[in-house]
Amino acid sequence: MAEAEESDPAAAAGSSPRFPPQCTAFTERTLSEDEREKLRNDRVLVSDFKQQKFELEAQKNWDLFYKRNSTHFFKDRHWTTREFDELKACREFEAQKLVMLEAGCGVGNCIFPLLEEDLNIFIYACDFSPRAVEFVKQNPLYCPERCLAFQCDLTKDDLRATVPEASLDVATLIFVLSAIHPDKMQQALENIYKVLKPGGIVLFRDYGLYDHAMLRFKSGSKLGENFYVRQDGTRSFFFSKEYLASLFDQVGFQTLVNEYVLRETVNKKEGLCVPRVFLQSKFRKRD
Repeated sequence: MAEAEESDPAAAAGSSPRFPPQCTAFTERTLSEDEREKLRNDRVLVSDFKQQKFELEAQKNWDLFYKRNSTHFFKDRHWTTREFDELKACREFEAQKLVMLEAGCGVGNCIFPLLEEDLNIFIYACDFSPRAVEFVKQNPLYCPERCLAFQCDLTKDDLRATVPEASLDVATLIFVLSAIHPDKMQQALENIYKVLKPGGIVLFRDYGLYDHAMLRFKSGSKLGENFYVRQDGTRSFFFSKEYLASLFDQVGFQTLVNEYVLRETVNKKEGLCVPRVFLQSKFRKRD
């Protein structure tokens, strides 16, 4: 069920980041008056009936997404080890084998670059979509001795059925939590909490408040505050740092890093320069 910044049309093929590629910020992006007006006027919510339908069909919609796009939609995430040094730094000694979970692995755009870069790592990889998990298993780089892919609904399936309790050094949530209904986000985090070691780390990156993708939604797409549905039925939430910190705090995590990442992406084909806002964070399971 992995989301990615590449999923937004303005950041897809034909686009490139302007210099500087990104910066971090303590506060959300400042909106123009036109943008504020658009958000103020977007008050009509999708009907309760349709909202329940989107929730019931969430897995089907993600499975159809991967059926349409196969393994070609998202780019491999070679930036993961560069931006999340903890994947290397959390080892107590250099030869230590790192055990991690990628929650919402999609078709493996994060795990396979990691397996290539780090020979001393074992990755549990789960996704909401059975089709995505099959794509992972069919990848020539998939090796059962180094990776275990399985289907899982983080909001209701107990991870401990596959991952031993308190066994993980690191868990990643990269463009995943935003696709879960806000009412169920805490269950997903509690699920991950149980399989992390004391002192284990969650590395998080997802859509931030007032990202360009949020402002592109047309009237009739709003499900709730900062929560929207795409034309294909998949959904996306846009996080403020305060909301995210509160979510993790309620589960028992300690916030280590929690900051906005601001970028400008240029779509050369359309001649557009659009502001991207992501939230990049690090949380620690208390000892």
